[in-house]
Amino acid sequence: MAASMLRRSALFVRSSQNLLANCSVVHARYSSGLLVNSGKYPFLQELGIEEENHGAFTGKWGGKGEVITSYSPINGEPIATVRQATLEEYDEGVKNAQEAWQVWADVPAPQRGEIVRQIGDALRVKKNAIGQLLSLEVGKIVAEGGGEIQEFIDVCDFAVGLSRMFGGRVLPSERPGHALIEQWNPRGHTGIITAFNFPTAVFGWNAGITMVCGNTCLWKPAPTTPLCGIAVTKTIQSVLAANKMPPAVMTLMCGGSDLGDAIARDERVPIVSFTGSTQVGQKVGTIVQERFGRCILELGGNNAIIVLEDADLDLVIPATLFASVGTQGQRCTTTRRLILHKKIYDEVLEKLKKAYSQVRIGDPLDENILYGPMHSQQGVDIYKNAIQNAVAQGGKIEAGGKILDGPGHYVEPTIISGLSHDSPVVQSEAFAPVLYVLKTSNLEEAIAWNNEVKQGLSSSLFTKNPGNLFRWLGPKGSDCGIVNVNIPTSGAEIGGAFGGEKHTGGGRESGSDAWKQYMRRATCTINYGDDLPLAQGLKFE
Repeated sequence: MAASMLRRSALFVRSSQNLLANCSVVHARYSSGLLVNSGKYPFLQELGIEEENHGAFTGKWGGKGEVITSYSPINGEPIATVRQATLEEYDEGVKNAQEAWQVWADVPAPQRGEIVRQIGDALRVKKNAIGQLLSLEVGKIVAEGGGEIQEFIDVCDFAVGLSRMFGGRVLPSERPGHALIEQWNPRGHTGIITAFNFPTAVFGWNAGITMVCGNTCLWKPAPTTPLCGIAVTKTIQSVLAANKMPPAVMTLMCGGSDLGDAIARDERVPIVSFTGSTQVGQKVGTIVQERFGRCILELGGNNAIIVLEDADLDLVIPATLFASVGTQGQRCTTTRRLILHKKIYDEVLEKLKKAYSQVRIGDPLDENILYGPMHSQQGVDIYKNAIQNAVAQGGKIEAGGKILDGPGHYVEPTIISGLSHDSPVVQSEAFAPVLYVLKTSNLEEAIAWNNEVKQGLSSSLFTKNPGNLFRWLGPKGSDCGIVNVNIPTSGAEIGGAFGGEKHTGGGRESGSDAWKQYMRRATCTINYGDDLPLAQGLKFE
């Protein structure tokens, strides 16, 4: 009996050793298959990206949820894994942020601005590395990746000046011995839900401004771009630590829709900024409004460029190419409709087809490439469906139209002609590099076509005629939040407020007076006299 038990024990030990050895081999093979371990992308190590990364920052790093893998759209290979946040960690993060706000709100605004300035400087140091990470995880070309980080840096610079300038007005009081003023105060906590296409810039628009206004912020990045969120959070945390500020001034929650739903419903989060689809944004906005929170929505855009017969075509072609092809058609400001005056229609179309044929497609980390992959297979499917629907509705493919073979999510930038302005496919936004070319007879007709879609984000008119220009800018002109002249629909500067009308959501972020959305205004009447006169001359005696 004893000998038998010893034999079975020895067999169990050997089996266990073999199992552990096999598990180690499997783990080694899996780990060696991650791009973070390949040695090809040293910027990952520079940014502190590891095999498995913490996907929650509640004031300290954690992540007790599902382990997910971030894949590169360049080749479909796994970059690294992330352990996502749980709802319990979300609750912990919000509680810590509330405590951090007690300190942060008391810091004078110019000092908050100084800390945000330092965040901008820290991003300058990491600009190339984070920009390359954007190329690897999102699929942007390196110029656009670096440009996105520069946008965050520019917002930080803007916020520094804002920290010494925002404030209310001193108004004349109708009552003697009284002063009438406006006082602006922070609202508390800002939840920021970002999309995959601008994972860092949109967070920067919100974070840089809301922080100088005296709010703390919570970031939920898109589920497919967690590594960008982690890298930027580490950079910001290094600055907060150097200034001995509570770390929960800025928290991070990587995860899925359960976290987004929690943010939308949480009354402890008075401001929610959401960037994404109109369908999801409508749901988020409704939930936030039901609890009387403030929601800043940045949603879709079915944007148009109008080209009149007097336009400078040397400007039109490169502008249209950038606006329709840049970021593989995955910007909310991408040009999706090109409305050409009939007199220059053929010439512009032929020149644009030639420009499309010269677009260099490939690995976005190659500085010579102008056009990388779609972010995901879902984007490829959207592209495929848009082209099939356009052809079924009478469209003609003038350029592109194909899904490219090989690893990664590559498609050809596409031009389609022959459709009516009110075709269902033209009226709907497809988040893909598909451009519909339309023929118009005059400006009034073109403006009507520009305005007839549900979204109202960006628009542009190419003309040399001042009269056309001012009609375009006026009350019967474009109904969009961004109304340009002789430039692309995309590539907005940070100094102006960014956002759109109608189904785009109505939110405004970044520059101008967008800061007001992150603060609460109080109208204050102060009696410094000895009498108590009432407004409107009312007598109550």
